[in-house]
Amino acid sequence: MAIDVTDATFENEVLQSGEPVLVDFWAEWCGPCHAVAPVLERIAEERKIKLVKVNIDENQDVALRYGIQSIPNMILFEGGQPKANAVGAMPKGMLERSLGLAES
Repeated sequence: MAIDVTDATFENEVLQSGEPVLVDFWAEWCGPCHAVAPVLERIAEERKIKLVKVNIDENQDVALRYGIQSIPNMILFEGGQPKANAVGAMPKGMLERSLGLAES
């Protein structure tokens, strides 16, 4: 289950996390964001990755910090650093490849 993260909780929940974190930048009005959400839930569950959601309308500081211009936008963090990202709703396999999670 995804955790809602705000500008105030981002550092603790994502940057200081001891496990990989998949951050889903989204907005309530974004249809593709809602479409990709169940795919992200499945990836996080299967790969034991922490999944968090950042509503860009309510948390603009974090969105600006990471240059979010299009949504849905997913960034995989490891050790507090962005490792990979994917933009747009896409099938599970394509999303996993974009995030560097697919086996070669």
